[in-house]
Amino acid sequence: MIRHTVAFKLIHPKNTPEEKVFLDAIVKLSAIPGVENFELLRQISRKNNFDYGLSMEFATAKEYEDYNRHPDHVEFVKTFWITEVSDFLELDYEPLK
Repeated sequence: MIRHTVAFKLIHPKNTPEEKVFLDAIVKLSAIPGVENFELLRQISRKNNFDYGLSMEFATAKEYEDYNRHPDHVEFVKTFWITEVSDFLELDYEPLK
């Protein structure tokens, strides 16, 4: 199992139409085959500057690779992520036990 997580900050102010469009677009990634346990999260800790978190799981490394190459993911990155995310931290995990 692979757990793909991303903490991120948008260029848009909170509670704006632009923010809503981005968040609606990111939720559509949950429909890509292989995505399990998809969560879009609001970050509440004062210990970092990120505003959102994203978490999803994949049963196998191949499913994760397929997700990264999927046309919907590639288009999302090109159309939204590159132009609207000001900062992010991506962490991908495999269980140790």
